[in-house]
Formats: sequence, C-alpha cells, structure tokens
Amino acid sequence: MFLDKLQQKIKENQFSCIGEDTAFRSAVLIPLVQVDGEWHVLFEVRSFTMRKQPGDISFPGGRIDATDSTPFAAALRETHEELGVDPKAVTLIHELSPYIASPSFIIYPFVATFDYSEIIHGYNEVEVEEVFTVPVQWLLNHEPYMHEVSVQPMPASDFPFEKIMNGAQYQWRARSIEEWFFEYGKYTIWGLTARILKHFIDIIK
Repeated sequence: MFLDKLQQKIKENQFSCIGEDTAFRSAVLIPLVQVDGEWHVLFEVRSFTMRKQPGDISFPGGRIDATDSTPFAAALRETHEELGVDPKAVTLIHELSPYIASPSFIIYPFVATFDYSEIIHGYNEVEVEEVFTVPVQWLLNHEPYMHEVSVQPMPASDFPFEKIMNGAQYQWRARSIEEWFFEYGKYTIWGLTARILKHFIDIIK
C-alpha cells in the first residue's frame, strides 16, 4: 500500500527537473517567419530604455505568471505584448527541451511560426527597439564562436561553515559557462538567446 501511494505521489508531483517548482521560470518563442520565400528566425532588440539588459538581442517571451495556464501560454502572451502578434495567428511547431540556465532559472523554448506582417508595424516600442531576422540557411552555414566564463561560488557571510567538513577551508568547485556568439551584420547574438539558438540549429543539422 505504501509503495502504491508513493508511486502515485511521485507521478502527481513530477517536474522536468528538481527545483523547477521554486525556480524563476520564463518561456520564449523561436519565431520562424518567411521573408521573400525563405525561412528566417526573428529576433528582438530590447529597448535602450529598459532597466534590465537594454539593447540586448532576445527572442520574444518572458516570465511565466501564475495566471498562465502553460509555459506556451506565457510565451504567446509575452509575444503579443511585445510584438502585437495575435496568439491565434501563431502555429506551434514543437517545444524544445527546457534550458536550465542555473539551479534557480529555467527557460522553456517553443518553435513556432507566424506571418511576418503581423509585427512589422505593431511592436511595442516601450520594450522593443527594433526587430530583425536571420535566414535559417545562414545560421546553418555559419558557425558561432565560444568563450568560457569562470564562475566561483561565494558563500554569504552567515554561511554555517561549522556544519561542514573543513569549515571555511572547504574547497568550492568553480565551473565554467560556455558563452556562444553569432555575428550577423551589425548584430551580435549572445547569452541565453545564443545558447538556445545554437541548440535549435544543432537539431536542424
């Protein structure tokens, strides 16, 4: 009886990763649009007046709110708020694997299509400085480059060193983050957007 109940409890509380239920969660669209008969990936340049990451290049999307029924619903809502795209005009191709950016930050990417004309004159200039597209074929033919960033854990001043072996002399393990860069004309795509984009292009290849 105990094992049967345990099995049911695990089934009811299954997440894509441990910590998902308390992590900051966001959802993004990888929008595919046709330009002159060729498939392109669409990107946003964040408004220069934004408090966080002004001028960075990103996919449409953002935080998953409690009112969003699913991560995809959040991606549709954010895309509508940022680009003015009617959610009914978006066709989902498929969800990609969640990207665990850190133990407390998870991104859910969705590949989808919509008509480019939906957004050319309708994006929210408070949040979006401009939009641009990159041909899928160009992305397939041009390799990104990578730089490593070292991350060293730094315990807070009230960390209970007395509870762990070696105390304050404990050897915290540094780790490296791969930062990928795509250079397209005047645009540099990097950070989380580049990491998700690389995963998407690798799948196509």
